[in-house]
Amino acid sequence: MRIGELAGRTGVSERSLRYYEQQNLLVSDRTPSGHREYPDTAVDRVIHIQELYAAGLNSRTIASLLPCMRDSDGAPSPQATPQLLTVLTSEARSVGEGDT
Repeated sequence: MRIGELAGRTGVSERSLRYYEQQNLLVSDRTPSGHREYPDTAVDRVIHIQELYAAGLNSRTIASLLPCMRDSDGAPSPQATPQLLTVLTSEARSVGEGDT
């Protein structure tokens, strides 16, 4: 699907989708004419990215988490658990320290 369709299906602006690519959060192929083409799985990925941003994570942290969040069948990746736990614990501490 092209960038406009992905934007429409996710409610995320085309500009934000381009930014996600710059931050290595999202990957697209290019048509011979240079248009971005996204797989159908990009919809779920963009939704995950939005959820992680809403939780207060930055793009660097999100980029490190995305590859291990889900297996290809959509199930949580067992390898992700230790890394996710470490990152989430660290982020929770940061949020807690900000409250004092």
